Amino acid sequence: MAPSLSSLASRPKRCAYVSFLAGDGDYVKGAVALAKSLRRVRSAYPLVVAVLNDVPEDHCQLLRLHGCIVHPIEKIQLAGSDRVRYAAAHYVINYSKLRIWLLEEFEKMVYLDADVAVYDNLDHLMDLPNGRFYAVPDCFCERTWSHSLRYKVKYCQQCPDRTPWPQHLGPPPPKYFNAGMFVFEPSKLIFNQMMSALLATPLTPFAEQDSLNAFFNEVFSPLPLNYNLILPMLWWHPENVPELETVKVVHYCAPGSKPWRFTGKEEHMDMDAVRRLVEKWWNVYEDKPMDYPALSNMSGGHVQQLLSAHLTHGIALSFLSVFPYREVELTDRWSKPSQHMTPLLHYSLLIQ
Repeated sequence: MAPSLSSLASRPKRCAYVSFLAGDGDYVKGAVALAKSLRRVRSAYPLVVAVLNDVPEDHCQLLRLHGCIVHPIEKIQLAGSDRVRYAAAHYVINYSKLRIWLLEEFEKMVYLDADVAVYDNLDHLMDLPNGRFYAVPDCFCERTWSHSLRYKVKYCQQCPDRTPWPQHLGPPPPKYFNAGMFVFEPSKLIFNQMMSALLATPLTPFAEQDSLNAFFNEVFSPLPLNYNLILPMLWWHPENVPELETVKVVHYCAPGSKPWRFTGKEEHMDMDAVRRLVEKWWNVYEDKPMDYPALSNMSGGHVQQLLSAHLTHGIALSFLSVFPYREVELTDRWSKPSQHMTPLLHYSLLIQ
């Protein structure tokens, strides 16, 4: 059985990771991989998944079986949001993730999008000084930024000297972070202030990411790129990308890069680095020893029934068609102990 918010709130170090899930689509696969990736790096803190009421119960049950704390939240609906031309249509739903600031059961949290995977322990981020907002600067070179002045003048904060900000436009824009990963302190007061600011200002193409940048601009402290490597950095700014083995967090946010949908046919998806990172995600996702004990102890038939909507045979075949040489390795992973198998004692202690 997964831990509950009430049982964890009384513990001395009240910290957690948190993600957000909406709808009945396939992002639940990303959330499962995120949970397994945190266990694989021996995180001492649980993963809370804030879910809207349109997330099916079988998806919620799957998340619980993988050790997640499933926390229902209400959708945030803003007047006029249907008239905004968002950079991506689904961004409108992301305003709802601001409700994670209401999780005052926790002193500090690290937010991670469901299309993120963690490849090195991040627990030290919980010890960062309070009163700051920690995140990684974004890149403005993708076409999703075509609405912005930054994109139109070819300015990117990742390489400000390549194309300097035009002087006749005044000072360059302030630092801007990607909201797929950030460190924050839950607070109902802050949530109410953010909502007041939202209601008082026009809605913008990047939805809650724009709002968070405006709200936390003066307390934003940049983290190094290896704490949130967005894949477009690989082709727009390869000179800034650290060695892939040192990257702690990978954000599969580029079109065509979601590992569970990956075909390798979209633009840039044939890059060796992209394929290596997609394969790395699958290594976590299919690492059976990283399944939570509640799932591991279930009968094979029950597990298969639960996973039928979660990982279809068609998806597995799609992956093997891109990486056909992995077929034997995939079979072996299900029959032999993983070399990455780690003790789950710290998770057992959380639920005692």
